[in-house]
Amino acid sequence: MNNQITTRNIYDIIIRLAALTLIVAWSLMIIFPFVSILLWAFILALALMPLQQKLSAAIGEKPKLAAFFIVLSGLIIIIVPGWLFLDSIIEGAKELKSSFDAGTLKVPPPSEDVKSWPLIGNAVYSAWSSASVSLEQTFIQYREHIIGYGTTVVKGLMSTMSGGLQMIASFIIAGFLLVIPGVGESIRKFFRRLIGDRGDEFADVTVKTVGNVVKGVLGVAFIQALIIGIGFLLAGVPFAGLWTLLVLMLAILQIPPTLVVIPVIIYLFSALSTWPAILWSVYLFLGGMSDNVLKPILLGKGAPVPMLVIFLGVIGGFMLSGFIGLFTGAIVVSIAYKMLVSWMNEPKAEN
Repeated sequence: MNNQITTRNIYDIIIRLAALTLIVAWSLMIIFPFVSILLWAFILALALMPLQQKLSAAIGEKPKLAAFFIVLSGLIIIIVPGWLFLDSIIEGAKELKSSFDAGTLKVPPPSEDVKSWPLIGNAVYSAWSSASVSLEQTFIQYREHIIGYGTTVVKGLMSTMSGGLQMIASFIIAGFLLVIPGVGESIRKFFRRLIGDRGDEFADVTVKTVGNVVKGVLGVAFIQALIIGIGFLLAGVPFAGLWTLLVLMLAILQIPPTLVVIPVIIYLFSALSTWPAILWSVYLFLGGMSDNVLKPILLGKGAPVPMLVIFLGVIGGFMLSGFIGLFTGAIVVSIAYKMLVSWMNEPKAEN
C-alpha cells in the first residue's frame, strides 16, 4: 500500500513539474522577443532612479511628474539627433545617386603613398586609380563586392533604426517603472531569494555598477558622439549620421573617436576654405578629446570595470541583440564581472 502511494506521489510530482516547466518555457518563448527592450528599460530605471528622487524632492515630492520630465527629456535627446542624422544619411545618399546618374561624381586620383600601405596598399591604389579614371567602369568591375558591402551597410542601418525604436520603447517603460512604488525593494527581495544573506550587498553592487557604466561609459560616449555629430552636420560632412554612429560605437568600445575625426578633418581641408576648415578642425578635435573632461565630471574616476570587460560586453551584446546590445551587453557583463569579483573576494567562513 505504501509502495502504491509513493508511486502515485512520484507520478503526481512529475506531472506537476512537467506542467510547470511547460508554462515557464512557453512564457519565456513569448517574452523572448521583448527581452532586450525590457532589460534596457530595467537598466534605465535603475540608473535614473537617483535623478528621479532628487527631481521629485525639488518639485514638491511629485515622483510621477519627475518621471515624466525625465522620460520626455530622454526621448527628445534620442529622437531629435536621431532624426537629423537619419535625414543626413538619406540626403547624402540621394545626392550621391544624383551625381552618379548625371556623371558629375568624380573621385580624385590617389597619392603614390597609398602603395606603401601594408598588405592592402597595392589593391587599394589600383581600385582607387580605376575609380578616378572611370567610376562607372569601376562600379561594373567591382559590382558584386559593392552590392555585398552596400547590403551590409543597409542591414546595419536598419538594425540601428530598429535599435533606436527599441530604445524609445525602453525609455517609456522605464518611466512606468520609476513611478511604481517599491521597485527598489523588489530588486533587493529578488537578490535575497537568489543569493541569501548577501542579497542586499549584491543588489547594491548591481545598482552601483549600472549607474557607473551608464554614466562613465554610455553617457560619455553618447555626449561625445552628439558633440562630434553636430559638428559633422553643421560642417556639411557627407553621411554625417553614419560617421556619428561610428563615433558612438568607438566611444562605447573605449577606442578614441579621433580615428574617425582625423580623416574627416583631412576631408574638410580639401572641401572648405582654409579658415572654416581650421575652425571646424579645432572643434572636432576638441570633441574627440572631450571624454577626458566628461569622465571625471560624470564618474569622478576611471572606468568602473576593466576596458576588456566592456569591450567583450559591447561586441557580444551587438552580435546577440544588434544595436541595442551595444548598451545592454556592457551593462550585463559589467554586473557579472563585479559579482564575480565580489564573490571571489568574500572571506571564507571559519569552521
